[in-house]
Amino acid sequence: MTNTLNRFQPYTIALLRIVAGLLYLEHGTQKLFSFPIDGPASLAGLTLVSGLLELVGGALIVLGFFTRPVAFILSGHMAFAYFMAHAPKSFFPVANGGDAAILFCFVFLALVTTGPGALSLDGRNGR
Repeated sequence: MTNTLNRFQPYTIALLRIVAGLLYLEHGTQKLFSFPIDGPASLAGLTLVSGLLELVGGALIVLGFFTRPVAFILSGHMAFAYFMAHAPKSFFPVANGGDAAILFCFVFLALVTTGPGALSLDGRNGR
């Protein structure tokens, strides 16, 4: 059974990478373009940087291009976002709205160690 499941591992990692990248990218389009819902009133400072990281980083993760270094940066971005924006509100992630930031942080950290999986530009270029 394990050998059968192990065959699907690269495709499951790819699916996780693509879905996480699309969700992350959506946060960037919301901040920068107010799509699919209204974004912040101002794009000053950290909000602009976060929007750019989410848009560009999310797209690179979806494509599986420079996956490991991009995932490392995005993992750090989410850890920073959690401790700056969420943790001060409450100790509990369900109360402070930071559960998505924690999940993104650890999904990206997992991609640093596993690589992009199947169906990636990194794999096509032999990275």
